[in-house]
Amino acid sequence: MAKFDRNKHVYVSDEFEELIKDTIRFFNGTPVHQLPPSERFHGTGVYAIYYIGQNALYATDVAKNRLRYEKPLYVGKAVPQGWRQSRTAAKSNELSFELVNRLNEHSRSIEQGSDLEAEKFFCRFMILENAASAMINTVEAALIKLYTPVWNSVVDGFGNHDPGSGRYQQAKSDWDVIHVGRAWAKKCKGKANSRALILKKIQLYYKPEVKNA
Repeated sequence: MAKFDRNKHVYVSDEFEELIKDTIRFFNGTPVHQLPPSERFHGTGVYAIYYIGQNALYATDVAKNRLRYEKPLYVGKAVPQGWRQSRTAAKSNELSFELVNRLNEHSRSIEQGSDLEAEKFFCRFMILENAASAMINTVEAALIKLYTPVWNSVVDGFGNHDPGSGRYQQAKSDWDVIHVGRAWAKKCKGKANSRALILKKIQLYYKPEVKNA
């Protein structure tokens, strides 16, 4: 049996790094649409959600989005149906609407959430299909690492789904504590973080940028 040599297990590829940079360049060049998009389209991929409203919690991000949309509140993905079980759609000719459906779902969450003006939310998205769909997780992770959106890194729960009957013993998410309104979240009976604690986390998240402003 060979002696362990870590260097023989480390994958390094300049081409792979350049591919990731290229996907981010493409993503940042895609058109910005009102959330939810007015057109229904098919496809899977990665998306970002931007805010230009009056909620003071996110004033730092809003300032960066006044001239152009460059600091998302949230980055997410929509994977092909059956992807988690290594399955694809039952028929290859079936159109997949996971991406636009996910954006519509987020729009409904925002409409229900308190202190958020739904008309002040926008999105951009990148469709990754066929062989490129294998890149969805990687591109999402790269965008989150690059932008560290507040709803990905500090305020958890925006992308949560209704856990369903019999599972409401879990705690309400941080997002649902500060943006009260989703009907299913009201049923969650577990001990949630306090509003004061969550607001403190948001304040600390933005504090370095406020200092340097």
